[in-house]
Formats: sequence, structure tokens, C-alpha cells
Amino acid sequence: MTSRVPSPNPVRLLLAIGCLAATSATEHRHLDIQVFDQRGLPLRDAVVELARPAGDNRPLVFAWRNAMAQRNEAFVPGTLIVPRDATVAFPNLDTVRHSIYSFSRAARFQIDLYGSDQTRAHQFAVAGTVALGCHIHDHMKGYLRVTDTPYAARSDLDGVAQIGNLPEGTYAVTVWHPQGTGRDGEWHGSVRLVEGRPNRLTIGTR
Repeated sequence: MTSRVPSPNPVRLLLAIGCLAATSATEHRHLDIQVFDQRGLPLRDAVVELARPAGDNRPLVFAWRNAMAQRNEAFVPGTLIVPRDATVAFPNLDTVRHSIYSFSRAARFQIDLYGSDQTRAHQFAVAGTVALGCHIHDHMKGYLRVTDTPYAARSDLDGVAQIGNLPEGTYAVTVWHPQGTGRDGEWHGSVRLVEGRPNRLTIGTR
């Protein structure tokens, strides 16, 4: 539901997965995941998701805010990971009015025009990718990645996504990027997390 809040092309992905050493056999490990495009350049804003281990009860929350701002006629950040059922705030930090809409399967909605220093919000109950646009500014594009797992991260300028607090084991992995050519921009596979053993996956796209 949408609510009002008071004012205040082809790409080949190369996924290099490295396991950081743990200090004991029982300590949870961390994954550093680096994503490259077909030219061997780091790919920014790829979303990497690992399925929960069996019996895992870690809360479905992230360290960042569930907020997608509009600033300098752009969505900031351009890609935002949020937990399923999250209510996302859309603060307008510009001096012009904006609207927000999406025709994505995961969320079809529209927020009417609202002005500078105003905020609107919408709840996202279905996991998947939500592509955002503005009726007034066609060049504005943003993405919400709504997920069911707390083990998710977005790659940075160096193409690195960091996912932590994981025990050894085999994990189903999903990689999404707006230029990905798999169904819904996703690639699906698995990765084995073992202390001191790097994992390297090459993901082909059309």
C-alpha cells in the first residue's frame, strides 16, 4: 500500500568469490564477492543473494535504511536491497516535483506528484526486482531488489559485494544486475564456502 509521510547490452558476469580466513573451525566465515563484466572491468550495483542455511533464524534486516531518495533528478541509491514486506520511504530532495511508478511483476504501483522536502512511502510484499521511474523525468531509473534472505549485498565501485556471518557449507546463489540477460536479469547457481579455499564462477550471458 502507498502512504503519505509528513514532510521533513550484453554482459558476461565474472563472479570471483573469496573466503576470508576464520580464526577457528567454528567461527562464521565471510564472503567477498567480486563481479566483472565481459571486458574484465568491475561491475557496480550487482546484487548477490545467498539462500539461508538450514535452521537459520537470522532476522531479515539490513544495516542501511529502507529509503530511495530523489536527488539531482536521479534515484539515490540507484539500486537498493530491501527485505520482503519492508515499507520504503521515497524522500524528494530536489527542488522540483516527482512522481514514482513501477510496472514490475513484483510491485505495480504509482505515487502521484509530490514536492520538495516531502516524502511518500510504499510497502513491498513480494520478493523480486522493482524497476522505478518518474512520469515527469523519463531519464530517472532506479531499482529495488526485494529479498527473502538476510545474506544479500550490492557490489561497490570495485565490483565487490561483502556478505558475512556465514558458517561453512554449500549455498544457492542468485546474482542480479539490470543488464543481466537471464530471466528477470538473474543468474542462479551454487557456491561452496570452505575456509581458505577461493571459489571462482564464470557466468555467461547473451
